[in-house]
Amino acid sequence: MVNYAYDGLALNEPSKAFKWLEEQLIQGHKLPTAIICDADLPDDAAFSLFNRLKVNNYFKHLPFILLSSEPNDKDKEKALKFGVDDYYDSEVKVEDLVYRIQFLKEYKSLLLETEEEKGSITFHKKPNIPLGKRSFDILVSGFIILMISPILFLVALIIKLESKGPIFYISKRAGSGYQIFDFYKFRSMRVGADKELEKLKHLNQYNDGGSFVKISNDPRITKFGKFLRNSSLDELPQLFNVLKGDMSLVGNRPLPLYEAEQLTIDIWAKRFDAPAGITGLWQVTKRGKADMSEKERMLLDVAYAKKSSLLFDIGIMLKTIPALLQKDNV
Repeated sequence: MVNYAYDGLALNEPSKAFKWLEEQLIQGHKLPTAIICDADLPDDAAFSLFNRLKVNNYFKHLPFILLSSEPNDKDKEKALKFGVDDYYDSEVKVEDLVYRIQFLKEYKSLLLETEEEKGSITFHKKPNIPLGKRSFDILVSGFIILMISPILFLVALIIKLESKGPIFYISKRAGSGYQIFDFYKFRSMRVGADKELEKLKHLNQYNDGGSFVKISNDPRITKFGKFLRNSSLDELPQLFNVLKGDMSLVGNRPLPLYEAEQLTIDIWAKRFDAPAGITGLWQVTKRGKADMSEKERMLLDVAYAKKSSLLFDIGIMLKTIPALLQKDNV
């Protein structure tokens, strides 16, 4: 069994694997893109190797992935506790694994960059959206609204017939530069759902005490609301936000105020340098992994803020439709 491999080289013992990595470094050779290790090695050898790597300044940013031949909840919990980048206990497609490794490589590179920049954050003013991007937003959003107007009217009618309350859910959101605006969505929850949030925090997918709230199979969602969310039709009213200039077609998701206020004093504030958007980089980067941690999501937001451009936006829009097909019930 190949436990460690790089360019066809198999290393069946953790000590040999670590020694080989040191030799590559000393001789000036290129380090591997990632370490893929058998989680079923005896004597916790896989975790021993990971511990040696994560305390080494030269190796700690190498993506480390564990593969197990069968489900093992104990090892999975240990991998999460140790901070292993990914753990697979079922068959994984090669293309998904390659995609995931590429993401982890970029993620760790950005993590290193943000660690070096900590302490340099100041409050930001609302950035000016480039004329080309703003013109593109107006033309495309206006055209889409005209084309789908019958769908908008039909959805509004069904919402009104299904449950009491308004057709639209309007909330205050923080967009680029912490600018606060009215954010539009088709209502997918029963009236008064916001007041129930405190009781459901124990179901939060981001269970590390961070800023974001994401609840799988949220009990507050109506039957038609579940369809709206799974099809992303609940997001359509944001096209009017785009026309108004509150948002862009592509950007970082505008945050509820209770989330945004926790991201004002550290490196993550850089996400607000980018326009608020209907879709964005993290929405199209879920392939190969159903769940995305809060830290990964924020790093992608920061990455988008640093390299956004009209061409980059068009690429994200082209990837958005297949990404929608992978949505969870959240």
